Amino acid sequence: MTAEPPEETSKIYKLRLFVTGSTPRSTRAIENMRRICEENLKGQYDLEVVDVYQNPDATRELQIVATPTLVKILPEPLRRIIGDLSDQERVLAGLDLQPLA
Repeated sequence: MTAEPPEETSKIYKLRLFVTGSTPRSTRAIENMRRICEENLKGQYDLEVVDVYQNPDATRELQIVATPTLVKILPEPLRRIIGDLSDQERVLAGLDLQPLA
């Protein structure tokens, strides 16, 4: 399968990854998302990691009740991926992307 890369400059993926503190699960989620973004979005992303313990207002704003949770804010529509972020195909499908060959 050949991936469709994001359109040049017009499609920046603004992503927020919500985690709970510095735990092995949070660390894995952050590492997985950075790897997936680097391999598939090639610099066309802004990944913000939000620790729900440090930023409770952000979690209320987006109604985050489980972590890790990935929220795609841009491009619209807003999408959420909750739970295991190690499955690259699942994450990319949630972002409306195909994996790069």
